[in-house]
Amino acid sequence: MTPKLKVALAVAVTCALASLPWLASATILQFSISTLLLATLAQGWNIIGGYTGYASFGNSVFFGLGSYGTAIAMVQWHLPFGVGLVFGAVLAVVFALVLGIPVLRLRGHYFAIATLALSQVMTAIVSNLEIAGRNTGLVLPLLNGDPLFYELSLALLVLATLTVFWIAHSRFGFGLIAIRENEDAAASMGINTTLYKVLAFAISGIFSALAGGIHAYWITFIDPVSAFDLSLNVKMIIMTVFGGPASILGPVVGAFVLSGISEILSSAISSVASLFFGAVIIVAVVFMPRGLADVLRRFRKTGWRYFSENVKKYRL
Repeated sequence: MTPKLKVALAVAVTCALASLPWLASATILQFSISTLLLATLAQGWNIIGGYTGYASFGNSVFFGLGSYGTAIAMVQWHLPFGVGLVFGAVLAVVFALVLGIPVLRLRGHYFAIATLALSQVMTAIVSNLEIAGRNTGLVLPLLNGDPLFYELSLALLVLATLTVFWIAHSRFGFGLIAIRENEDAAASMGINTTLYKVLAFAISGIFSALAGGIHAYWITFIDPVSAFDLSLNVKMIIMTVFGGPASILGPVVGAFVLSGISEILSSAISSVASLFFGAVIIVAVVFMPRGLADVLRRFRKTGWRYFSENVKKYRL
């Protein structure tokens, strides 16, 4: 497929998705908003986790900061929604810059544990802030505008995907990949690894925060536990790993596929749905550790041997 044909296909799919509010029912529209926001979160995690190789559990903190930034601006300061979105994104960037520098000096499971603790710390801090409504949370103004939230979510996903596309073809992106493969070697080649990692952390945080702000106004209520929900971060990781980390469309495909299957299971067999994401991550890690994107790229050549080769390669 030629580059021009790929661009034309992407534009056509985007236009088709943009027309959904005029064709779908209210239930499908609400499910689509949730799926688009999850896909955006997965793309954001893909920048720090897929390209940089740092398994962050702190993106749920960015989501919560975006939610509370929007809510505080609208409820406490009576500012417009757009200003609240920007304020939430600024909070995420400040958080990434201030805490990213010390935390990103850690590697592997030490980094994962540190970011895991951040969500618990932020939940405790926000629960004691009067401006954030303490444990009871904040109620945002009611807006019956699902089509608006859908278009905002779609636009944010397109922006996140274009950003990942730029990263994949830029000097900055090559630097992130070098850090992922061998950080010490990347530093010896003159790459400012600290700067690259903090920038990746901040960009990832911006998209997570914007998704959190849209979600907060859409559901009109937030509290510390739901805003900094760690299970949301787990979903980001699973969707990215399933779709294909360090790929442009892998996280989007992973979010769409897994959200659809999860929705079907939850309406048919609720007890099975709760175990679904755990089963997915086990299957993905064992049989397709590089995600669906790698399966589609190599399956034609290797056939079913692709899965057995992965098991042998990673000695599972």
